[in-house]
Amino acid sequence: MATKIDKEACRAAYNLVRDDSSAVIWVTFKYDGPTIVPGEQGAEYQHFIQECTDDVRLFAFVRFTTGDAMSKRSKFALITWIGENVSGLQRAKTGTDKTLVKEVVQNFAKEFVISDRKELEEDFIKSELKKAGGANYDAQTE
Repeated sequence: MATKIDKEACRAAYNLVRDDSSAVIWVTFKYDGPTIVPGEQGAEYQHFIQECTDDVRLFAFVRFTTGDAMSKRSKFALITWIGENVSGLQRAKTGTDKTLVKEVVQNFAKEFVISDRKELEEDFIKSELKKAGGANYDAQTE
C-alpha cells in the first residue's frame, strides 16, 4: 500500500516548531499504518533523542539556536532516523517516503539521515548547521 501523509496535521506541527514564540523546538513525524502523522513533540532536545530507538524509523523537524557574537538566529534541521533493527524494505521505503515529508517541511538549513545515536548529539548537529550557515564572525572561538 502506498504511503500517504496527513498534510494538515503535519503542517500544524511544523509551524509550531517554526514559531519562535513557541516552546516546542522539535516534532517527529511517524508512521501510523501507511500514513505519516505528527508524533511526539517537545521543548528539550534530549527528549527527542529518546524517541530514536533501534526499532523505529521517523522524521523530525528540529529548531536550534545558532549564531555568533554578532547575532543569534534559529536554524532548522530535517532529521531522518532509521534504527538499526529496521528491515531493509522499510529502510528503502523511508527514502522515498521522505519526499512526502518534504512537501510539508520545506524550510531547513541542513538535512541529516542518521542511524547511529552518536550522530544525534546536539553539539554535532549544531556544528554541522554552523558550517552550513556560511560566514562565522565569532572571533572568540576561532
